[in-house]
Amino acid sequence: MSRAVPFLLILALAAGGTAGYWWAARHLPSQAPTAGSGKASPARKPLYYRHPMNPAITSPVPAKDEMGMDYIPVYAEDEAEEVPGTVKIDPVIMQDIGVRTARAERRTLSRQVYAVGRVDYDEERLARLHPKTEGWVEELFVDKTGEPVSKDTILLGIYSPQLVTAQQEYLLALDNLKALERSPYADIRRGAEALATSARTRLEMLDVPEHQIRELERSHQVKKVLHIHSPFDGIVVRVGVRDGQYVTPRTELYQLADIRRVWVYVDVFENELPWIREGDPAEMRLKGIPGKVFRGRVSYIYPFADEKTRTIKVRLAFDNPRLLLRPGMFADVTLFPDRRMDAVAVPAQAVVRTGTRDLVFVVRAPGRFEPRQVRLGVSAGGWVQILEGLRPGEEVVTSATFLIDSESSIREAAAKMLPPGRQGAQAAAGPPGASALGAGSGTAAPGAGGVPEGMPSGNAPPMPGMPAMAPGKVGTAGRQGPAGARPEGKGGTMPATAAPPARVGRPAGGEGGR
Repeated sequence: MSRAVPFLLILALAAGGTAGYWWAARHLPSQAPTAGSGKASPARKPLYYRHPMNPAITSPVPAKDEMGMDYIPVYAEDEAEEVPGTVKIDPVIMQDIGVRTARAERRTLSRQVYAVGRVDYDEERLARLHPKTEGWVEELFVDKTGEPVSKDTILLGIYSPQLVTAQQEYLLALDNLKALERSPYADIRRGAEALATSARTRLEMLDVPEHQIRELERSHQVKKVLHIHSPFDGIVVRVGVRDGQYVTPRTELYQLADIRRVWVYVDVFENELPWIREGDPAEMRLKGIPGKVFRGRVSYIYPFADEKTRTIKVRLAFDNPRLLLRPGMFADVTLFPDRRMDAVAVPAQAVVRTGTRDLVFVVRAPGRFEPRQVRLGVSAGGWVQILEGLRPGEEVVTSATFLIDSESSIREAAAKMLPPGRQGAQAAAGPPGASALGAGSGTAAPGAGGVPEGMPSGNAPPMPGMPAMAPGKVGTAGRQGPAGARPEGKGGTMPATAAPPARVGRPAGGEGGR
């Protein structure tokens, strides 16, 4: 009896569990639809299947690559909203080609402008001396170029018959005025005064110095030679006459310059011009004056550009009290524009300039990059202002942009040639047989992209008279299969079809797949 009690207890528990399961199945709602339920969500149907290592190779049916990996299904919702030219890159390939990204940000842009300067004379401190009368050089006191002179230094003496006549007329006018100053007739006195004043003015117009006129009035002795004086402190830039030379008002006697202040000319490029304004500070360093820094300012920006160099001339002014700066010297000039710009900016490496438009590649998802046209502003310090097309915080590619741009151009062009129903999907996967980032050698079902129908694939039987291809071996130069395979032309197996060109970003000699 004691043995029957446990058996009956187990039997009762089993019966109770069966009854509870039956009751729950009849009275409790189902938590999930069964396989045969009509309410189950319909399964998504892939548009096509693509090679796991090479997006350019596609298949309309499920397939496996040469390494036994399943093709990846591509669905309509994955590709429906992609911009033409969008690029997908495998994470491994992104690391291989060095893809780096950065975010667009709002920042204050400023820059310094570097240029080579040429020291020259201040045109406002140049003097070219010409005689006001004809004559001959009687005395030449300064006859060397580069000689320093002070203000009122006698440079030369000219004998001029016209000047002698003018002095004589002035002396006669003075004598006449003295004789008629006691005349009872006011008109006569005024006439004598006017004649003397006119004669004196004529001497002044002939550049006779004031002290020489006063000496003439005091001594009543006509001077044969007219002295020409320096108008300021400076140096002789050019001597235009010699002793005994006949001169006219067209003859340049001397060219003098005051170099206590000099001008410096620099040429700036067109993209630097928006930063520069008159009054901006500048620094200058010269190899001939080591350790010395000269400070000046932008005095003028010329309103035209050089047709050959496409540069704009900018003039700077520098004080030169110790006469260390000499015209003709070259200098390294740094401009410090006061202008600051608050702008949305990206690193300069992120911009791809095609010649007709400027592009950046925006990161839409990991491994997916959208080409976007932008409008650029100024550039400074390795950053470029974005006027239109990008918002702060958006992530852009900063390296390997030209590789991505070439791939994007291929895909966009291929998408335009496809039927409208296939453009959205095929544009992202790439044209059949086209070189793609992340591409690897592989096979597809007959009729799939990259292996035209009717051509043997890598797994097809060997052609007559040729050795069989070992599974996994690819005869492309610079690409190996399993260990022990030899490259084409060295006794290895020959490929059944021509291999696609080596893809951008993977060095030759690498493995055929990962």
